[in-house]
Amino acid sequence: MAIFLARYTHVRNRGNQTTSNPILSFLFFMRFFSTHYTKTTSPMTSSGSSSLLWFRKGLRIHDNPALELASQSSHLYPVFVIDPHFMKPDPNATSPGSSRAGLNRIKFLLHSLVDLDCNLKKLGSRLLVLQGDPAQVLIQCLKEWNVKRLCFEFDTEPYYQALDIKVKNFALASGIEICSPVSHTLFNPTDIIKKNGGKPPLSYQSFIKLAGQPIPPLSTMHSSLPPVGHLGNCDVSEVPSIKDLGYEDAEQDEFSPFKGGESEALKRLAECMKDKAWVANFEKPKGNPSAFLRPATTILSPYLKFGCLSSRYFYQQIEDVYKTMPKHTSPPISLLGQLLWRDFFYTAAFGTPNFDRMKGNRICKQIPWNDDDKLMEAWREARTGFPWIDAIMVQLRQWGWMHHLARHSVACFLTRGDLFVHWEKGRDVFERLLIDSDWAINNGNWLWLSCSSFFYQYNRIYSPITFGKKHDPNGDYIRHFLPVLKDMPKEYIYEPWTAPLTIQTKAKCIIGKDYPMPVVSHDSASKECRRKMGEAYALNKKLNGLVSEDDLKSLRRKLDEGEEQEIKAKRSRQQQIG
Repeated sequence: MAIFLARYTHVRNRGNQTTSNPILSFLFFMRFFSTHYTKTTSPMTSSGSSSLLWFRKGLRIHDNPALELASQSSHLYPVFVIDPHFMKPDPNATSPGSSRAGLNRIKFLLHSLVDLDCNLKKLGSRLLVLQGDPAQVLIQCLKEWNVKRLCFEFDTEPYYQALDIKVKNFALASGIEICSPVSHTLFNPTDIIKKNGGKPPLSYQSFIKLAGQPIPPLSTMHSSLPPVGHLGNCDVSEVPSIKDLGYEDAEQDEFSPFKGGESEALKRLAECMKDKAWVANFEKPKGNPSAFLRPATTILSPYLKFGCLSSRYFYQQIEDVYKTMPKHTSPPISLLGQLLWRDFFYTAAFGTPNFDRMKGNRICKQIPWNDDDKLMEAWREARTGFPWIDAIMVQLRQWGWMHHLARHSVACFLTRGDLFVHWEKGRDVFERLLIDSDWAINNGNWLWLSCSSFFYQYNRIYSPITFGKKHDPNGDYIRHFLPVLKDMPKEYIYEPWTAPLTIQTKAKCIIGKDYPMPVVSHDSASKECRRKMGEAYALNKKLNGLVSEDDLKSLRRKLDEGEEQEIKAKRSRQQQIG
């Protein structure tokens, strides 16, 4: 049966009743929705029909087109599958969690599922939780429950694209209607790419020109949902606890202070929108990356990542504030502009093969990064000897979150700033530990910050010493996340290796013993990184980006020889001075 795309415009209100559910009070502001979805049959009209709503992201009731479509049936099966690909405990991981997700993100997801289940129950439904390979589990459920319509939010991530093909193939062969609306982003990436001649726009400004205005969020106010049908032999459970998943022995000094879920997302959004002056004057990249007791940002990114908060609803709320505050910042630096940046990266990622790697990625500079496991480990484990960098990495491990400028600092330090380690390795650490880890945005940011794509001013480097000091001269951020340095005088907190031994002794922190010496000299390392980036850029330009593995090996030998000559020259100068 052929698949075709159709414009589906639908405004639906289940009466004007209000309920005690705090989520529904927010829905009053929503207007209507119009989006793409794939369908395989004519719309269902049978009173005995059943729909399955497959939650992956989009863990919310508000502005949920997939829920809207699935609720037009006599029975509704809302399903979430605990996927061992992301959730299975890995005893060999460098910190608590699975091989692909740290414990903070797993906890955030479970909070979000409990909240979703609670909100579904208020509407006469519930969340049906199953475990196993999602494609296999979904196919079993479709068979067992005699489902006539399958609804799920469209996902651009390669992992879910592959899963969707398996499930769609079965549904098509079984005559099941498929509805997969776009609602995780403001725009449909496919539309943007089509408008751009089949290729994704690779600059923010070109993206903005193509995108236009996003459609408003759904206006639906659900007072109830169709009941869950007979469950048959499917192994359905309630939302598991962290212990149910096998993490009872996990130990960690401090965990993320951020709780997941739609209720928390809407609460945080409402608090942000109350401060209209802050919303109107928001200006990225300004902000204090060292503010941790009251972070200088919305902290809504993890809620957008899991779809606990609709980006369209967020966009609408910002616009409503702007109407009352005519004088406000504009994209790309405004708060509205940050949502557009999110869609920019989603579109670039969706339209670029091998977006998550250097090799085979047509928009990525080919650079002979160092393969130094010791430097990589020092960075990951917060043992670089640079307190600003190490404090950020401790916050990442403990909270699963840090300010965007803090992320910039450690990403630059690892790659083109000091250590010259491959951005893919840093990306992997962020991907696992961040509670807002997002495939498109995480890869896009690492491409940007390593000057591999999008941004090419590699001479602009974040200092691991002066950048943090500018925002937090007393070093309170460092003292919190690196308590070993809590008694170090502020004059030495960013460069403790320069403190006299008497000062180190008084601070109960001997550098080289209680806290490591710097793994590199920033001045010489950053100079060497600039030289290597310059050589790599020249090679990419010479070969028009068609750099082979042999070309990279040759350049790496050349750079290593140059580094050795520089070291010999430096030693010679020191001997002459001595």
